[in-house]
Amino acid sequence: MLDETEKLPEENEENLKNQKTENLDKADKVDTKPKEVVEIDSKPEVEKEVTEEIKVEKNTSSNKAIDEIENKIAESSEGSDHEEIEVVDYSKFTLEELVDQLTSLVKNQPVQSINENVNKIKKTFNSKFGALIKSEKEKFLAAGGNTIDFHYQNPIKTTYNSILYDFKIKRAEFFKNQENKLNENLDIKLEVIEQLKHLVDNAHGGDMYKNFKALQDRWRETGPIPRAKYNDTWRTYHHHVERFYDLLHMSNDLRELDFKHNLDEKLKLVEKAEELDKLEDINEAFKELQVLHKLWKEDIGPVAREHREKVWDQFSEATKKIHDKRHEHYKSLKSKFEGNIDKKLAVIAEIEALDTSKNNSRSDWQKSINEIEKLREKFFAVGQVPRAKSDEIWNKFKNATKKFNAAKNLFFKDLKKDYLENLNKKKALIEKAIALKDSEDWDSTTEVMKKIQSDWKKIGHVPRKYSDKLWKEFKDACNYYFDRLHNKQDEGNKEQVEILNKKKDLLSTIKNTIDNKVEIDLETLKDFVTNWRSLGRVPYEMRHIEMKFNKMLDKIASENKIDKEAVEMVKFENLVNSYLEQGDFRKLDSEQMFVRKKIDETNKEIQQLENNIGFISNVSDDNPLLKNVRNQIDSYKETLEIWVTKLNYLRQLEY
Repeated sequence: MLDETEKLPEENEENLKNQKTENLDKADKVDTKPKEVVEIDSKPEVEKEVTEEIKVEKNTSSNKAIDEIENKIAESSEGSDHEEIEVVDYSKFTLEELVDQLTSLVKNQPVQSINENVNKIKKTFNSKFGALIKSEKEKFLAAGGNTIDFHYQNPIKTTYNSILYDFKIKRAEFFKNQENKLNENLDIKLEVIEQLKHLVDNAHGGDMYKNFKALQDRWRETGPIPRAKYNDTWRTYHHHVERFYDLLHMSNDLRELDFKHNLDEKLKLVEKAEELDKLEDINEAFKELQVLHKLWKEDIGPVAREHREKVWDQFSEATKKIHDKRHEHYKSLKSKFEGNIDKKLAVIAEIEALDTSKNNSRSDWQKSINEIEKLREKFFAVGQVPRAKSDEIWNKFKNATKKFNAAKNLFFKDLKKDYLENLNKKKALIEKAIALKDSEDWDSTTEVMKKIQSDWKKIGHVPRKYSDKLWKEFKDACNYYFDRLHNKQDEGNKEQVEILNKKKDLLSTIKNTIDNKVEIDLETLKDFVTNWRSLGRVPYEMRHIEMKFNKMLDKIASENKIDKEAVEMVKFENLVNSYLEQGDFRKLDSEQMFVRKKIDETNKEIQQLENNIGFISNVSDDNPLLKNVRNQIDSYKETLEIWVTKLNYLRQLEY
């Protein structure tokens, strides 16, 4: 028999003896002359053999290995024939390339052929897009944004979702059509069974064998049927096939030839099944074993009764070996998964133990958020747990993170109220600055404007969507007043003209020192700067002399052994101090914004170069391209260090 668990259909089991008695009655009427193609076996032998067959089926019903194989075959019975599409490694594709690939697959390939590639694209896209969101969020927070205000949109995600939706619609339509086709195939196979049953129940010679073969061909040509009906339908069909062979024999030895051919084919399957036990990949062996069982069931007919039990036992034994080997493999995995339970519970305990009660600022919460993110990554890195515990562990994890998120959201909700208060305070300062910007009471108004600027710095964050607009309004009002003040101060300042002449003389002295090849160290250079500043500031329209002085400093640095960074800072401090002396706070603010911008640009250049290294990491360290990129990174890092030093110097100023 083919299936250890198969039982005769109830109607067949209950009425089998009656059916066979009817056939035997008909057999009495069949002519037994040699010229007849078919004749009926005697009643005692038929009843005895059928009884033995039922006994064999009952004895094999406990074989769990065959049960599992039969269930797997039933699960795969709904599979549709389709051309296999090569599975691509999408790990190095960009987001845009992934969307292009997905679009091409959905539009140009059968939907039943692309599922594995679509799943790989989904996994890769989600991973890369998640990394992009994380990067954008880090930039947002680094720029002073708040986690609660972060929103990120990208057109590529919208396009991706649209194509994925088209795929799901096409897949749903395919499965709907497939379901109709499966049911149509089931009706055909049930009709074949009925015709086969009628053929056996109305046994007669003539075209009986030819009709039987035609029914077999029709059965094999009919496509897949619903998995829920597969085993019962096949068992019923196979029962009537064996009834046909058991009740009839061919005088021209066709039956014996058929039995011999089927026995040879089944022994080949037994041999192949035994060979599968040598495969190291147990899952591959199990998959191939399902193919062998399907061939045994659907492509190869019965064998002579005296061989049935023996050949089936051989096939069952080979099946059992692979089954037991597979179950040992999964038992080992289950043991490993059991160990993951405690690891995941330990991570959950860490999340629950995270104390947020002392978080009083956005930076405090940002630190806690980073800790939670690391614990989340740790949780997922542990791996799988047994299926029976999966939901329980996941719910505990969700509850732990939910508790954290509730506390976080409550804080940022209160913080939002503070932002609104800060918004109103800054609006009040803007109104005050606008009201004073045209004042000509220079002394008192200047002091008030300085205080307004100081108060502005003390006010905390405002909602991001208002931040830039408010700053522009405030800056424009302040700049307008101080530009007027500077213009007033620059008018007819004779003293400053004298300062200009003195600075020209100092420039001449420095130039002579350089031309005479006198060695100049850092302290001498600083003395030049000190002397320069002590002379005072020049008229606004004559500030080009400051540029000449800075160029002179660069020349000193290039022709003497003076640290580049030190010279750069001396020049910068000279520039900043000149702004302070002039009360040009607008320039100071602009300088600080410029330094911040250069820091951001330099960081981006470093990040881009480091990303480039990732694409050429498989080359040797002495590769010219790799060495060049690393030299560029080192150069940018040196530059970044200078910009950071400048920013720190600006921050410590009080103005």
